[in-house]
Amino acid sequence: MGLFEQISNDILVAMKAREKEKLEALRGIKKVMIEAKSAEGATGELSDQECLKIISKLAKQGADSASIYKEQGRNDLYEQEIFQVKVFEAYLPAKMSDADLTKAVQEIITEVGATSIKEMGKVMGIASKKLAGLAEGKDISDKVKALLS
Repeated sequence: MGLFEQISNDILVAMKAREKEKLEALRGIKKVMIEAKSAEGATGELSDQECLKIISKLAKQGADSASIYKEQGRNDLYEQEIFQVKVFEAYLPAKMSDADLTKAVQEIITEVGATSIKEMGKVMGIASKKLAGLAEGKDISDKVKALLS
C-alpha cells in the first residue's frame, strides 16, 4: 500500500473515531497530493518519494507558522499548528543523524567525483533526490559545503 492510500485509509479511521483535528490535517495532506496528481504535466500518480516530499514541505510550513504564532502570543493557533505538524511527521521517516548525513553526502561526493566547491550543484542535485524526507535541504547544503571546502 502506497502512502497516498495509507492517508486515505487513515482519513476513514479518523472520521469513524471523530478525531476532528487529525481529520483536518489528513485532509490537508490529501488535498495537496490530489493537486499534485492533477497538475499540468503530472502523470496522475504519485510515488511514495513525491508524497514524502509533499508531507515534508507541509510539516516545514506548519512549523514555521507555529513559530510565528508563538511570537505573536496566539497560543490557540500555535497549538493547532503544532498538532498538525505532529500528524504530518508521523508519516515521515526519522531524520538522519549528523553522522549518517555526513556519511551519505560523502558517498554521493565520491560517486559524482566532485573535488571542489565549484561542483556543489552536481552533488546537491543528487543529494536532494536521494535524501529527500530524510534531512532538511539546508542541512544537506551545509554538509556539502563543509565537505567540499
